[in-house]
Amino acid sequence: MAGPAQYFDVITMGRVGVDLYPLQTGVPLADVETFGKFLGGSAANVAVAAARLGRRTAVITRTGDDPFGTYLHQELKGFGVDDRWVTPVAAYPTPVTFCEIFPPDDFPLYFYRRPKAPDLEIHTDELDFSAIRGARVFWITGTGLSEEPSRSATLAALEARDKAGTTVFDLDWRPMFWRDPEQARPYYREALRHATVAVGNLDECEIATGVREPQACADALLEAGVELAVVKQGPKGVLAVHRDGARAEVPPVPVEVVNGLGAGDAFGGSLCHGLLAGWDLERTMRHANAAGALVASRLACSSAMPTESEVEDLLAGVPAPSPSH
Repeated sequence: MAGPAQYFDVITMGRVGVDLYPLQTGVPLADVETFGKFLGGSAANVAVAAARLGRRTAVITRTGDDPFGTYLHQELKGFGVDDRWVTPVAAYPTPVTFCEIFPPDDFPLYFYRRPKAPDLEIHTDELDFSAIRGARVFWITGTGLSEEPSRSATLAALEARDKAGTTVFDLDWRPMFWRDPEQARPYYREALRHATVAVGNLDECEIATGVREPQACADALLEAGVELAVVKQGPKGVLAVHRDGARAEVPPVPVEVVNGLGAGDAFGGSLCHGLLAGWDLERTMRHANAAGALVASRLACSSAMPTESEVEDLLAGVPAPSPSH
């Protein structure tokens, strides 16, 4: 355990599951013979990424009451993430996610979250509001808004936090979890009112704001209520704009891409780290880009999250060792 709840640097809330990734690259899923098993899910991955950078982290989520749920608890603890708010749901199995790996930019995902994922069964009356208010960073995701009771619980957590410290809304748009984009927009708008930071790629920003041009996205997010808008632009890098006028636009760190999945979560954990450290926008974005690049150069998500020294080495131009799978 990481100690008293009020001392957490980062608490995330949202999706968790088991990632089953092919151990063969460039092979259609139908022909894959062997898979690696990893902790997955955006909220869990961000907590792992921040923990790898030395932060005290916890995640609020739920698993099935099954062996995969047991595995996720073991992995969270192994990565140094507090699992006190990870509880079982007897009615639903722990979700699994498969992907196909076609570098450099095609990584189809297949979510097995039916009839319902346990992480959407987070209930308002089970939340530890004092811990949520006390965390230095509180991180929620768009997926948590997709169904009840998780939707009400997520919004209640945001309202209770009342912009204390840093409250990050990871726009995390997954169209397969929603009937249509128009259904999502009112909930995204409500979450933005309570957040201090919004982070997402252009597709996600368009869902939240209705616009797509990067600067327009940033402006719309600031107008919606946040203090810092972070717009990820893929090969064009990242744009960050603060309400106080600070602005940074930094290019991506070039790497040989193995699996792009999880890079955004590494970016998120590093973003938390930089905000907690009080770095300026440009340094924070460069560090986050480098963290994401390192994960993109590796097969896995959670176990690929980099340490501080690995990020600093990449930024300094030191070749990274090839990780074992």
